[in-house]
Amino acid sequence: MSVLDDGSAREGGGEPAFTVSLNGARGPLKGWVVVDSLVDSLAMGGTRMTPDVTEAEVRALARGMTHKLTLVGLPIGGAKAGIVADGGDREETLRTFGRTVAPLLHGGIHLGCDMGVTPADRKVFFAEAGYDPRRKNRAVDMPYDWRTYYEPLVDCTGHGVGVAAVTALEQVHGSGGARRVVIQGFGSVGRAVARFLEHRGHRIVGVADIQGTISADRLPVEDLLELTDGFGRIDRSRLPQGVTVSEEPEAWLDLDADVLVLAANHNAVNSGNVHRLRAGLVVEGGNITVSPEARLKLAVAGATLVPDVVANVGGAAAAGLALARVVPFELPGDQRKNWVFDWVGTRVRRNTLDLLEIAAAAPHEDPLPALISARRKEHR
Repeated sequence: MSVLDDGSAREGGGEPAFTVSLNGARGPLKGWVVVDSLVDSLAMGGTRMTPDVTEAEVRALARGMTHKLTLVGLPIGGAKAGIVADGGDREETLRTFGRTVAPLLHGGIHLGCDMGVTPADRKVFFAEAGYDPRRKNRAVDMPYDWRTYYEPLVDCTGHGVGVAAVTALEQVHGSGGARRVVIQGFGSVGRAVARFLEHRGHRIVGVADIQGTISADRLPVEDLLELTDGFGRIDRSRLPQGVTVSEEPEAWLDLDADVLVLAANHNAVNSGNVHRLRAGLVVEGGNITVSPEARLKLAVAGATLVPDVVANVGGAAAAGLALARVVPFELPGDQRKNWVFDWVGTRVRRNTLDLLEIAAAAPHEDPLPALISARRKEHR
């Protein structure tokens, strides 16, 4: 089965399958759903709700979903939704969104969580749309609800990002030895990556949240996790001794590190700040966290970049595995979780290794198109 119904157009930067502008059903709403590609009438992606989200951003994110699903070999197209948060009644906005996109959800366009949308938010718009992802035409029903399946997999994205980081570090520096790590963004992905890398002997020397950057020769990750709220904000009043605090918005760029994991905002590394970067390896744990201009400058500087469509695939893959009914649902909960994590880790490691091999053979070219093309041919 082909991963894309029109792979050549997508690979060449063609137009999405369709774009829907959202104006609201029985209530005001501003937003978009972009379906970049379809496979057997199916597509999936998250829902982003921020004050400044744009149609162009949603289109780029949907294209990224197509690439992610292609790279891991799942037979689902890529999509994304964006809601402009206007500061009004949040729950009513989500309910209006659910009513508005109900035909898409029921028609095979699965929309989940992304920046600004929590699992609780997803539950609101699923309920308003009367949508239940357990049930799918021409497929067996899931034997339990979506929450039971998906909640244990909350760290799956961070797991994949951690695998990408470790794999790239081994290729760049060789095996063995603790490497210095900076993590920009301490939400669920950043926290999971910090735990993953620390457990494998690496040193977390800097963490940035919305309030600034904290650093030390070795940050105590477990202590930080206890001080962090659900929005990824670290309580400065309870930090242990020996931790340096900076309120400068981009102080994380100036820290001496071997690897920088970007797990927060769009275009965090851009043409205006890329010259400050000290890490030789950058791993995108969030979506489109390095601007196109900064990517070119990183390549010229000889830095290594593992892009989001290679590293940040865990959450999308976990959802896609269920929607495509690939998961062995009969396994007990812990075994099922381990199966999904192993599936994601194996594919992230392979894609990272192959990406770096392509990059080494053609150091002045973007290796991603060649990797995507190779995977697309495999899955036809």
